[in-house]
Amino acid sequence: MLLALTGAAAVQQGKAQAQTVRTNPAPPERVGAIEVVGNQRIEAATVRSYMRIDVGDVYDPSLIDQSLKALFATGLFADVAIRRQGSALVVNVVENPIINRLAFEGNRRIGDDVLRNEVRLRPRVVYTRSRVQADVQRLLQVYRRNGRFAASIEPKVIQLPQNRVDLVFEVFEGPVTNVRRIDFVGNRVFDDSRLRRAIATQEARWYRFLSSTDTYDPDRVTLDREMLRKYYLERGYADFRVVSAVAELTQDREDFFITFTVDEGERYRFGTIDLTTTLKNLDVEGLQRSVTTEEGEFYNAEQIEETIRQLTFAVGRLGYAFVDIRPQVNRDREQRIIDVTFQINEGPRVYVERINITGNVRTLDKVIRREVELVEGDAFNTAKVRRSRQRIRRLGFFDKVDIAQSEGTAPDRVVLDVDVQERSTGELSFGVGLSTSETVVGDVSIRERNLLGRGQDLRLGLSLSPDRQQVDLSFTEPYFLDRNVAAGFDIFNIERDQQDRSSFDEKNRGLRLRSNFAITENLRQGVNYTIRQDEITDISTTTSAFIRQDEGSRVTSSVGYELTYDTRDDVFEPSRGVLIRGGQDFAGLGGDVRYIRTRATWSWFYPITQDVVSNVAITGGHIWGMDQRVKVTDRFFLGGDSFRGFEAGGVGPRDRQTDDALGGTVYYVATGELRFPIGLPNEFGVTGRAFTEVGTLTDADLSGSGIDDDKSPRMTIGAGLSWRSPFGPIRVDFATPLLKEDYDEEELFRFSFGTRF
Repeated sequence: MLLALTGAAAVQQGKAQAQTVRTNPAPPERVGAIEVVGNQRIEAATVRSYMRIDVGDVYDPSLIDQSLKALFATGLFADVAIRRQGSALVVNVVENPIINRLAFEGNRRIGDDVLRNEVRLRPRVVYTRSRVQADVQRLLQVYRRNGRFAASIEPKVIQLPQNRVDLVFEVFEGPVTNVRRIDFVGNRVFDDSRLRRAIATQEARWYRFLSSTDTYDPDRVTLDREMLRKYYLERGYADFRVVSAVAELTQDREDFFITFTVDEGERYRFGTIDLTTTLKNLDVEGLQRSVTTEEGEFYNAEQIEETIRQLTFAVGRLGYAFVDIRPQVNRDREQRIIDVTFQINEGPRVYVERINITGNVRTLDKVIRREVELVEGDAFNTAKVRRSRQRIRRLGFFDKVDIAQSEGTAPDRVVLDVDVQERSTGELSFGVGLSTSETVVGDVSIRERNLLGRGQDLRLGLSLSPDRQQVDLSFTEPYFLDRNVAAGFDIFNIERDQQDRSSFDEKNRGLRLRSNFAITENLRQGVNYTIRQDEITDISTTTSAFIRQDEGSRVTSSVGYELTYDTRDDVFEPSRGVLIRGGQDFAGLGGDVRYIRTRATWSWFYPITQDVVSNVAITGGHIWGMDQRVKVTDRFFLGGDSFRGFEAGGVGPRDRQTDDALGGTVYYVATGELRFPIGLPNEFGVTGRAFTEVGTLTDADLSGSGIDDDKSPRMTIGAGLSWRSPFGPIRVDFATPLLKEDYDEEELFRFSFGTRF
């Protein structure tokens, strides 16, 4: 009985002890210390700061795992291990090395500076494999942009003491990856050859060694897609789209085949063109002349954009600073007609808060700022921003001009950031030229187009040829007295040999003051004052008696003006637009000579097709001696460049006995010309011309017999070639007269060439 009670008591005691254990659990294990080993440059405290667990925290495997990931994410360590040692955590790290030197080897086509700007790694930066591989990919992209898709780059690591390394990128540039062929799929209207001329990428040919357009560039192919789209949209194909542009690399990785798949769609014409507005008191009818699109013409997306620009300027001139013009297009697919309604609404009210100018080291801020059509406080206008960029680029002082917009201090404020990259504006040029009129021409000039960073133009020139010697000094201030008025002067000394034409030599020396200013966007007016001394020398007994009357020297003092209206799209090779120029000179404000001289020019350019441009021009002039005989040095001479098919001075009044050209007081020349491609690639820069000219020169203002002077019109017909060669423009003309007088001097062939180096 006693034994049973004892056993029961023991069992009861055991249960009590078990209950005690359950109600009083053991305390959690905490981190007593964190020891860092293996670190050389990085402080232990820095390592512990990256960890997710600290001294005194409860030991948690998940926090240990997070700490490992955080330490690896720093990029400072090649390896990290964390282990328990009693209550302490031991963090064993292997540090990534530090880059001591960064170098490139094997690169010849692309310089170290260009490659170094592309990589992120630098000396004294921590080396990691992932960063190296990322930089390798960036360098490969540089070579691919330069058309070298076969390039390969191998990074090499040279171990140094104190856990440092030299990193060397070994470059194998490989050959240029050219475009072997460009094909088009789906084109029915325009053949492949025409579409190839419409894009920037070209097929590889031996003669394109001076160009990079035949190397494959994915960015250029993207541009080609847009150029194709623009090409079709300007010709009425409003539904056009580029389905795909696929570039296939050949197995030898040396060439690409590019295939554009297109969907041309149908061709549309403009239907009804209308203007609507929500602006009060805006005369919509008065804006019709700003609309460049016409009903019945083939659809042209560029004309719609041009209409928006013209309307924006026109509405702005009426005092509406904030306008938003959006074209609403209604497409009739059955009739193939597109109706366009230009909706003129009030735009968001945004003002220019500030204009920042950066990048100009030498050029003064005001030289750039005065070309910006906006000032602080003006209503923001996208069209004016675009035109301001064009005006700054037109200065010729900068390689790059960017105008970016950023938010101002308020929602209705915008900041314009004008960033420029300057170019050299000083020029020391030597020139040589050949022509049928002056044989060999040489010139040398020194010029600074941005004098002292003020935008002023200073030039000193010397020109020599067997028939002409000229020294001149010119200076131009584009903003005289800080106004939009250009002013300048020319000092000149010219000696001409006119023996072949008129049996005398001529010397001119003098000073010319000039100024011009803009009246409207396309209309400019110029005024000038000239004082010069003209001298006729080396006259022999065989010289015409009418010229011997003018032997000696005389002083001319004259004032003049000129009006120029110019809408041409290009000054050198226009394809569209009108040039109208007219002016007069009045001599007699002192000096020995009196006359009123009038000149006028009208020239119209119109593209018949994209590549064929027509030009119709009329020039003429008249000089009246104001009851004084007009001197031979002041008369007009016609021929050579001014009338192809005749020698210089070969048309007009002539002494019957000496055959000397006497010049005339009245002339006109009408020209019709067609410029067209001759089948050579565009990059050759060779174009053909067919032309005809009709004109005459008459009335030598001389009394007496022995003068051949017929007012009948002369007419020539001819053809020529123009070449924009790397050495300068070359021009060749062949012309023959259809109507002429017996005493006129013909010139079948005319050649001119000029360059500077």
